[in-house]
Amino acid sequence: MPVYAFADRTRIVRTTAYTCSEDDHLIYGNKNATGTTLRYTDRVRSAAADWSFYPVGTTFRIKGLPYLYVVDDYGSALLGTGTIDIYKPSKDIMNQWGTRTVEMTVVQWGSMTRSAELLSKRTNYDHCKKMLANIVRQRPDLVTMAKL
Repeated sequence: MPVYAFADRTRIVRTTAYTCSEDDHLIYGNKNATGTTLRYTDRVRSAAADWSFYPVGTTFRIKGLPYLYVVDDYGSALLGTGTIDIYKPSKDIMNQWGTRTVEMTVVQWGSMTRSAELLSKRTNYDHCKKMLANIVRQRPDLVTMAKL
């Protein structure tokens, strides 16, 4: 897994899209992994990522789009990929996005500490356990949060 320096703010990334009406998200409804509502407004939109790549709270822009995206969710398929999953409110809009390679710029990095805190409560899920282990490898000072 590549480790990105927090100074590396602009990069080309693969994006996919998801919606809360997909079969694997139905049990969560319109909630994200932080427990708040998924966002899709004129200004701010939710995104999912591997939190050891893009910690929870990471805010970014996609070149050519007017929105701010905030990483407030994760997905098991994103683990180790560097892919960002963009939240869309319906399957039609999700399918319109499809898979895109975009230029994104991080406006503000999220919190590895907050990511570790949330993930440490979910170690019965393999992908959460792996994200937490990857965070601890990057930030050994957070090992006390990890119950690996």
